[in-house]
Amino acid sequence: RCAPCSLNLMLSQAASEGIVFNSLQIRLCFRSWLAGMLAVLLALAPSASSNISTSRPNILLLMADDLGIGDIGCYGNNTMRQGTENYSPGAPSADISLCCPGWRMVSSIGYRVLQWTGASGGLPTNETTFAKILKEKGYATGLVGKWHLGLNCESASDHCHHPLHHGFDHFYGMPFSLMGDCAHWELSEKRVNLEQKLNFLFQVLALVALTLAAGKLTHLIPVSWTPVIWSALSAVLLLAGSYFVGALIVHADCLLMRNHTITEQPMRFQTTTPLILQEVASFLKRNKHGPFLLFVSFLHVHIPLITMENFLGKSLHGLYGDNVEEMDWMVGQILDTLDMEGLTNSTLIYFTSDHGGSLENQLGNSQYGGWNGIYKGGKGMGGWEGGIRVPGIFRWPGVLPAGQVIGEPTSLMDVFPTVVQLAGGEVPQDRYRTTQRNNSALHRHKGTMWKVHFVTPVFQPEGAGACYGRKVCPCFGEKVLHHDPPLLFDLSRDPSETHVLTPASEPVFYQVMERVQQAVREHQRTLSPVPLQLDRLGNIWRPWLQPCCGPFPLCWCLREDGPQ
Repeated sequence: RCAPCSLNLMLSQAASEGIVFNSLQIRLCFRSWLAGMLAVLLALAPSASSNISTSRPNILLLMADDLGIGDIGCYGNNTMRQGTENYSPGAPSADISLCCPGWRMVSSIGYRVLQWTGASGGLPTNETTFAKILKEKGYATGLVGKWHLGLNCESASDHCHHPLHHGFDHFYGMPFSLMGDCAHWELSEKRVNLEQKLNFLFQVLALVALTLAAGKLTHLIPVSWTPVIWSALSAVLLLAGSYFVGALIVHADCLLMRNHTITEQPMRFQTTTPLILQEVASFLKRNKHGPFLLFVSFLHVHIPLITMENFLGKSLHGLYGDNVEEMDWMVGQILDTLDMEGLTNSTLIYFTSDHGGSLENQLGNSQYGGWNGIYKGGKGMGGWEGGIRVPGIFRWPGVLPAGQVIGEPTSLMDVFPTVVQLAGGEVPQDRYRTTQRNNSALHRHKGTMWKVHFVTPVFQPEGAGACYGRKVCPCFGEKVLHHDPPLLFDLSRDPSETHVLTPASEPVFYQVMERVQQAVREHQRTLSPVPLQLDRLGNIWRPWLQPCCGPFPLCWCLREDGPQ
């Protein structure tokens, strides 16, 4: 935390901007190309730099899910509680950063993530993750938490997309992602939509059955009883399906695995957080002689915001704030374990989030998504700062000096070359390259940070700051605006993206625009067609791909007996 003797995270804005270090604390709010920034910081501590020249650091990556940059204390939030006397003292904030950005899990129909555990899409087997490279360099590699990059290709046990096929020695967590549907929430990803469709089809077939039966009985329709019976049976099955689809989703997607074995199906949510912490501690103890790479991909703070009882009602920001404070406590527990195992000074820690807070997670007057501070937009909005600014917080006592705040931009894609270089590996030259931010692009010129938007989502209702009434803003179609000329902002002076620059208001408008357009053209020339992993065929539920710890469809088990 950003408070004495602790590194717990008080939720703040999700802008990869800032880092905080200390022998006991991570609090640097950071933004810079990671590898270059670390080199600069190491240069500030020559004695420490020379000491690590012949040894490689342990690497601990901590990633939150949907954390807003305005949510943690070291980014300015002073309303989230951080490690008081009620919590254990001691400690300190799918997906895409795991692989080279040359790989694209794209879709032509708008899907941005896998919809089912039993779908065939996922991280292709020929991709090179940084875990693979570090494993080849002698690192023990582990992933605890969320994966959401696919599981099976052709059978329920081939595990072609499994973390253990992508460089990790050990995996414990969800092969999918935590969802509102896991807790039968009103904020539903797919249950409500499926129930509505099944109910509609039930009504259609029930009407058909009644019409045919009436016609048969009155001799107005010359038909046998066979279509009447089949349409009635189909209607009954659809009605049953609409009733049980919620339970099907819970059993199909809300499960825990250790390596290739299902340990809980469905999950018991009140024990999930303690089990994850136990698994992290077990991994650290087993591999304390190092070097190791441990990626903790938190289920927090994604809906349904599963929170242990002793954190409920403790924050000033409802259930979302409670969940954030629980994650803060979890980070503290992990750092305590590092201290107890004597790993603190030999471990580089990086805390971040996958993207900004989800503004559309609202029910009535209650907000269940993060706060993105002064930044416009949020999760899934095609490049507005509120969706892509995430915390960047480092700690490496004795190597990185405490209290440094660096204001240069970075990207989660920079994690890949940074950890590879620190481990003594080489970044693949056939695929790794810097890419543009979704539908926007950045350009640095003479100390000014320019940003260009080519496409932006249409916020709903008009004048709102998000796409309320939808799960997420669209990236294409009728609900986006294509800008010609593109929108230009100076983030150095206007981080909130409120003042669109024009040729009349900005003397170098055309020079900046031409340089950005050139960069986009150069980037597009490097792209090549790839299989659409998130398209319809790769993103539908296939019963034969469904992981099940019993004979399908009896997918229920509780094999959890503690970390292995």
